[in-house]
Amino acid sequence: MLLACLACGAADAATTSTTFSVNATVLASCAISATNLNFGNYDPGSATPDDATSTVSVQCSTGTSYAVSLDAGTTSGSTLTSRNMSDGIASTLNYQLYTDAAHTTVWGDGSGSTLTNSGVGTGSSSQDYTVYGRVPISQFVTSGAYSDTITATVSY
Repeated sequence: MLLACLACGAADAATTSTTFSVNATVLASCAISATNLNFGNYDPGSATPDDATSTVSVQCSTGTSYAVSLDAGTTSGSTLTSRNMSDGIASTLNYQLYTDAAHTTVWGDGSGSTLTNSGVGTGSSSQDYTVYGRVPISQFVTSGAYSDTITATVSY
């Protein structure tokens, strides 16, 4: 009889339901990274310039348009069209960064005669851009280690 009563109570139970929305707004986003550019040993008496490359990698949200710029560096007196490395004392070594392997288009911030690299984000995969660096011949400066720091920026 007790079992019969339990069955009766279950038959009298009622349910009701509702729905609710789940929302999110995805913001455009980009990330940027770069490898170091190392010219190695520079011989000012060489008949050919010293060339080296670096890679700037950009990953942006799918469909996000972006531009990658490079600044003039941290060495005093450097400009986008005349970059310099410093020995940390008083000497500088001129070099330049380009968007192309022919070393004809200076990679800068898009001002003056400099250009940027641009693209559209693909989401999960990064897009790589080669930075082509060159130290011109015949710079008979003080021997030693020279360096500079370049900031790569992605604008979107």
